[in-house]
Amino acid sequence: MNDEHARQWREPSIKPSWQPVPRLDGPISGSAAAERVAPQTYALARIAAQVWATCGAFEWLALGYLAATSALIIIFAENLSHPLQLLATNALVVCIVLTLCFVQARSNARKEVYGSSFASGWWHFWRHWYPHLFFLFCFEELAYLMTLVTPQWQDAKLIAFDYWLTGVHPSVWLEQFATPFRNDAMQLVYFTYFTYLLIVGLILYLRKDWRGYWSVMTYSMAGYMIGYFIAMFFPIESPWFAMAGWWKAPLHGGPFTAMMSFIEHYGRVRGAAFPSAHITGATAALWGAWRFRRWLFWTLLPLYLGMCFSTIWGRYHYCADVLAGIVTGTLGYLIGRWIMNRNGAMTTASSRAS
Repeated sequence: MNDEHARQWREPSIKPSWQPVPRLDGPISGSAAAERVAPQTYALARIAAQVWATCGAFEWLALGYLAATSALIIIFAENLSHPLQLLATNALVVCIVLTLCFVQARSNARKEVYGSSFASGWWHFWRHWYPHLFFLFCFEELAYLMTLVTPQWQDAKLIAFDYWLTGVHPSVWLEQFATPFRNDAMQLVYFTYFTYLLIVGLILYLRKDWRGYWSVMTYSMAGYMIGYFIAMFFPIESPWFAMAGWWKAPLHGGPFTAMMSFIEHYGRVRGAAFPSAHITGATAALWGAWRFRRWLFWTLLPLYLGMCFSTIWGRYHYCADVLAGIVTGTLGYLIGRWIMNRNGAMTTASSRAS
């Protein structure tokens, strides 16, 4: 009996009153690390999903284009002088686009609660009109990507194609009809390229036809993407450079000729002639007018046809460039229509406004 009581008294004293803790310099268990990292990963994923949800069909194409060009820059970096700068620029543009989409969505949410304000109107405007600046950025960036994949210009092939197609060198043959008045008229018609998307977009924007507006922007983005990728793999300088010296004299004219000479001197991209970005963009915009404002299509059609002709008269493009631009612009329209039928193609703010 006494031995049993003694054993019961000694047993509790053997158990420690504290629990051992893991060494601070030892490895942390996998479950503990997962518990610590999981909330951060989940928060970042949630934020990324929220930002992406504010993007629509146009952003799908625009950001996809920047991702694809960035991949090409990495793959063919040895053909570029400053690949890291181009990658950094693309990354900056992606951040700007995503920030603009997210901020405008937040601003629209506040507008539904507190009503309209200057800030909501400001962000709404830039959310809808930044694509025009994006197109300009992509075109100017293309100057650095012209020989990204194929280092040699391919103009000789298009010069031969034009001669096979027409029996002459079109821009050289047209020189016999040049006069200062005709030159100025052709330069004016050529300048109308800059207005097609602005006019179609402005009318749809003022009418608050958001689906129509974003459809036209998406058509244009799809067409430009196709054309720009072709230009990277098949670089064409244009007759302005490749056929310099073939003409007897430069084109002389009035104020519109002088204006286009100024634009060509300070804003021209050497290359990106095939397919013609002018024709591609104008064709996509014209298809948008056909679909959403038929009367506007018939109004712009004569100017469009004149603009196609003026690109050859002004020695900016080959006939092949014009034909390819019509094809790429039409493909952009068809692809854009298909994308606009996908779920989430419309931005949250615009779909509610519709």
